[in-house]
Amino acid sequence: MLCKTISGTTCGLEGRVITVEVDIAPGLPQLDIVGQPDLPAREARERVRSAIRNAGYEFPLRRITVNLAPGDVRKEGTSFDLAIATGVLACSGQAPIAEPEAALLLAELALDGSLRPVRGVLPVAAAAARAGLTRAIVHPDNLAEVRVPTGLVGRSATRLVQAIELLQAGPGAWRDERSALQAPVCPARGVDRSHDISAVRGLAKPKRAVEIAACGGHHMLLTGPPGAGKTMLARALPGLLPALDPEDALEVSVAYSVAGLLPHGVGVVATPPFRSPHHSVSLAGLIGSARGRPGEVSLAHRGVLFLDELPEFRRDALEALRQPLEEGVVNLSRAGARLVLPARFQMVGATNPCPCGLSGSGACTCSPAEVRRYRHKVSGPVLDRIDIQVEVPRQDWEEATSGPPAEDSATVARRVEAVKRRQVRRNRGLGTCRPCLNASLEGDALMTACSLDAATSGLFASAFDRLRLSLRSAHKVLRIARTIADTEESPTVRAEHITEAISYRMQWAVDAT
Repeated sequence: MLCKTISGTTCGLEGRVITVEVDIAPGLPQLDIVGQPDLPAREARERVRSAIRNAGYEFPLRRITVNLAPGDVRKEGTSFDLAIATGVLACSGQAPIAEPEAALLLAELALDGSLRPVRGVLPVAAAAARAGLTRAIVHPDNLAEVRVPTGLVGRSATRLVQAIELLQAGPGAWRDERSALQAPVCPARGVDRSHDISAVRGLAKPKRAVEIAACGGHHMLLTGPPGAGKTMLARALPGLLPALDPEDALEVSVAYSVAGLLPHGVGVVATPPFRSPHHSVSLAGLIGSARGRPGEVSLAHRGVLFLDELPEFRRDALEALRQPLEEGVVNLSRAGARLVLPARFQMVGATNPCPCGLSGSGACTCSPAEVRRYRHKVSGPVLDRIDIQVEVPRQDWEEATSGPPAEDSATVARRVEAVKRRQVRRNRGLGTCRPCLNASLEGDALMTACSLDAATSGLFASAFDRLRLSLRSAHKVLRIARTIADTEESPTVRAEHITEAISYRMQWAVDAT
């Protein structure tokens, strides 16, 4: 006898609907799972056998074959357990179900017959909705991922017996579920004052640079001695960014769902993410794995990636940042697998000026060769992709403690949101890729948005030749100048905007030579 149920898996950040075919035939008692299951999926044999017995059913002592279709897609994880157990019970006649293929079943089984949450429910549920399914049964912790973002009617179950009862009740028992949908629970931005930009006193130019970066979506490098305030500035940046729009929020939530990082009961991440990996992070941990696990650059999508002590990161990991910094995606290719993961983030790097961190203070103990070697850990091509490079100088006690109260993050965030709205209105008509910020301007769109008068054009040409800028650096200067002009509500880019933008191209690596 043959029975089919529906489950799913992820390939990268995309969900795939998987048909679970269960066949029970005469023969020696055995349970085989075919269809390219990985090790956790193959181990479902023991989990399903024990869960069925401990839930009060009998496990059929016959030859059972489970096929996870389509067979050319690798199946990963433990999300097939509930669908396999349901198919075995329906096929053996212990739990007759009228429409076993009408609902998406995603949950891991414990040996006692209880259900456990799984990763990647959000993209799989979205794929099931596109395929025409309207119902889903998941663990309560995954229910928010099914409901509002995908439009599926989701029901939760904590035990195998409950899931079977829901399926046997038929569609009528689900009819009122849509009216009970609640708004997704979104993690709120905290009120930790240590991450408020008002906690940073003085440092007018670095704070101005952080605001410009927030307005235009620009990458930034902060250079200065230990304890100068680089980390505080970087951690204040997410608090200056507006909440994600629904489309961006769904993209971010998919990455967190696949990584298993969505908090229990949360369906959508509404605020820009902030990721700060340690400098010992591996290449796969930073960029992602071709097996589909998103790395830090994808988890920082539409948010901020903070790399503290930038030269201490592995050279291969830093070089791998070239593509995501430039294109906003990561292309991963391995034998038999090719994935494209989103990675449109704002990178903020922080570094000391030399190994001891005291360069320029008169107390530096590093030789010129050591300083040069330290700074060359970050290659020129990577530096060239960082828009704003600014120094964070050491302040004396009076500068750090006196003066009028600094603006708080809420005040600056209102300015940033207004500037972003102006950019989006203008840049959307120029065909710029989402989110239509100045950092995304390319080609003709960049030239149109940054049209210069004769005098300003002459100044820019002179700076280009004298500073020996690359074309990439020149375009970044124009993008930053456009953002500076937007902060002043100027329709054109003027000479003072170009001058300030050039001052943010510090050429950190060249200073050591």
